[in-house]
Amino acid sequence: MREKPRLNVFRNFRQAWWGFKDAWQHEAVFRVELICISILFVLALLLPLPWPRRVILALSLFLVPVAEIINTALERVVDLVTLEFHDLAKRAKDLGSTLVVAAILVVAVIWGAVLGLHFSGN
Repeated sequence: MREKPRLNVFRNFRQAWWGFKDAWQHEAVFRVELICISILFVLALLLPLPWPRRVILALSLFLVPVAEIINTALERVVDLVTLEFHDLAKRAKDLGSTLVVAAILVVAVIWGAVLGLHFSGN
């Protein structure tokens, strides 16, 4: 049995940075999502809303890249196991895509609710 690796914050951060760079370099959808999220993040901070609502809008945006990274990791693991078509592999990849779409919908609902509350006078 392998020994459990010791906690090393700097190494963990470096590996996380490598993962982020890999996703940026090899996943076009990830790049598009990050560009859109960056624009919406700035917009969230500039909107004439009370600061707690701006924070909610800005933080909700992080759901999308988290879901995309999980989806990408899942797809790569499935591809590592088999490149042949298999129904379970397809279903796993489809579920990962569903996660991304669900995250986008949650962000849209949060933005709709926060902006709806604000502009309705509440």
